[in-house]
Amino acid sequence: MAGNIFGKILTLSTFGESHGEAIGGILDGMPAGLEIDLGLIQRELNRRKPGQSTVVTSRNETDEVDILSGLLDGKTLGTPIAFLVKNIDHKSIDYFHLATAYRPSHADFTYEEKYGVRDIAGGGRSSARETVARVIGGAFAKQLLTKNNISVSAYVNSIGTVSLDIPYIDLVLSGTEDSIVRCPDKTMSEKMIELINQTKNKGDTLGGEITCVIKGVPTGLGEPVFNKLNAALSHAIMSINAVKGFEIGSGFEASKMLGSEHNDLFIMKDGILGTQTNNSGGIQGGISNGNDIYFKSAFKPVSTLMMDQKTVDKDGNQVILKGKGRHDVCVVPRAVPIVEAMATLVIADHLLLNRLSKI
Repeated sequence: MAGNIFGKILTLSTFGESHGEAIGGILDGMPAGLEIDLGLIQRELNRRKPGQSTVVTSRNETDEVDILSGLLDGKTLGTPIAFLVKNIDHKSIDYFHLATAYRPSHADFTYEEKYGVRDIAGGGRSSARETVARVIGGAFAKQLLTKNNISVSAYVNSIGTVSLDIPYIDLVLSGTEDSIVRCPDKTMSEKMIELINQTKNKGDTLGGEITCVIKGVPTGLGEPVFNKLNAALSHAIMSINAVKGFEIGSGFEASKMLGSEHNDLFIMKDGILGTQTNNSGGIQGGISNGNDIYFKSAFKPVSTLMMDQKTVDKDGNQVILKGKGRHDVCVVPRAVPIVEAMATLVIADHLLLNRLSKI
């Protein structure tokens, strides 16, 4: 199976299955001598892990990370950083009824068609459990960005039909973690929680949107043709399970605007060249322009429902699929640190690439 490595200079390789012994990864390309806060890495994992609140799956994983190599006395050696997280609360028996049936909107059919075999327990490699390794890699990269005064913050701006239609610049993003659905607005957060609980009682699921804001990115990251910074971010975010859409800056709304409305006019701000607006989302011509980079990612509803669904088995016979096991009603709150991690890995990789592009 190809496609388990992400990045160019800073590369992340991940391994492991949802119900296997462990999930792990190797982060290569981190500069030597960077002081690492292991507590921060664990805190990022805690933001992603199951069982953290009443609105997520009850699977009880501690998600404690074990660093196997690449650090000495709390600092990076510049060598590959290998890490491991044990799976301790997998219940494969919950998936035995799927041995011959294909779950709607899951990877069961396509996986089996491509490889001739599939891991029915939790979806194996196609499970969102794989994102544990992404969060760890992103937590290391986030510390590289902090050293360069760059921050990455994401929050939930909608769940189902409940939407927070307030620009990120008017929100207090530091309050995101005060909400179990990771929405920085208290009123909307309560409405989202109410909708999740109502949907859970029906046995159904929800999707939603996450906004990500990257501050402090210097000008010059990205390339003008195939390696555009916005293209790299899109690739990273679209590789996350359940993501169905990506838009940066003005996004799809740009198609409804006039050029005179959309253009970001250049102005001088305190003696520094800047723009009056930021419809470009901090990237022009594929290259960062020094403004905030902001984008949205759309997540589909969870495919596993706690209600009966019609499907077919391997022999083409129609069967009734019974919903069982422990699953999120809405993955969006737990996906916030995953979106941050992937965006962080992209910016860190391009930061290192940019250093190589200059004499």
